[in-house]
Amino acid sequence: MLTTATDIRPAVQSRLAWLDALRGLGAAAVVAEHLFTWAMPWLRPVWFNIGMYGVLVFFLVSGYIIPHSLERRGDVRAFWIGRLFRLYPLYLAVIALALAVSWWIPIRAEVPRDPSAIASHATMLLDVVGAGGVVNTMWTLSYEMIFYLLVSALFAAGLHRGRSWIALALGVTALVSGLFVAGPLLSGGWLAWTSMVLVVLGLAAMISGRLRGPAAIVLGVMALLLLLLSSRVPWFGVAVVAVMFAGTGIQRWERGDGSLWPVLLTGALVAATPIWALNAGWWWVQPDVWISTIVLAGVTFAAVMALRGRPMPRALTWLGLVSYSLYLLHLPILTMMIAAVGEMRWAPTHLQLAIGAAFLLVLVPATWLSHRVIEQPMQRLGRTLSGGA
Repeated sequence: MLTTATDIRPAVQSRLAWLDALRGLGAAAVVAEHLFTWAMPWLRPVWFNIGMYGVLVFFLVSGYIIPHSLERRGDVRAFWIGRLFRLYPLYLAVIALALAVSWWIPIRAEVPRDPSAIASHATMLLDVVGAGGVVNTMWTLSYEMIFYLLVSALFAAGLHRGRSWIALALGVTALVSGLFVAGPLLSGGWLAWTSMVLVVLGLAAMISGRLRGPAAIVLGVMALLLLLLSSRVPWFGVAVVAVMFAGTGIQRWERGDGSLWPVLLTGALVAATPIWALNAGWWWVQPDVWISTIVLAGVTFAAVMALRGRPMPRALTWLGLVSYSLYLLHLPILTMMIAAVGEMRWAPTHLQLAIGAAFLLVLVPATWLSHRVIEQPMQRLGRTLSGGA
């Protein structure tokens, strides 16, 4: 009997529910980091960084599923149409929101006050071209985009096997970079403009089908150079991309197509890098905190993966489904609440709890609405344009 997409969808959702649960955990951790910092510092852990923990869980999930998605489709055109319609509509809507309230809440000082800010936001390559995002959490999208470009290049070049070794090579590179490079070797607005031109031309080539392979490889080389030479903190940028490729290595190992030990060694290298890194002065990359954060993210991924055959909590899987909206919307909403009610770190506990509850009462419906009104229709349109992939 032929199986239709409708027939297999519940089975696929059940099989991937554990990844949604991990996304839900990651999103909740990032929200908690910002809420606790502002309103409930007594709940914020100090032995690990809960926000970075959430980001690392996200990166492991991306590394696990994104290359598999590309290989399953076997088509970089369909892959990029899907990615663009998945990421950009909500991203642009949140940028518009930040600009709309800039009369009340000024744009962050880290955002360039020149037209290069437009170029850096257009590509999402913010952190690797030396620009801040209008919303602080957008820095992670820089490394997601770098990862997509590298994965596409490897696929186009026929080098998409053995990603555990790629993770290990990046882990070694992070360690060496930390030892010898204190900051970006390249800087300036020209990076944003040059990368934007290359990304626009390269994606146009991949989507149109003209010179698809060479375009993917050129963009991959560009991504690697930006990662190594112009990341805001080079060792850190390389380390987080190594974490994503470690997620890919785990997926390969699960399929019986690779060893797990390069993944474990990558984790050890990434965890150890701040011990010697020249630029590691902020509190959450102090060795004890950073190592705890890395270990906790890895253990969380392993534990949920081990339980993937069991039903996942519906609350977590729902958070995972709306995690992109939750991730991008929570900080603008929180910033507006801070502007409205002021500093809460030294307020009485009952007021802190009340404002935290009020924040969640606004955030959850807003997240549901943006997922329903922006994300879902645009994802459906992307699937239609890419031929149903």
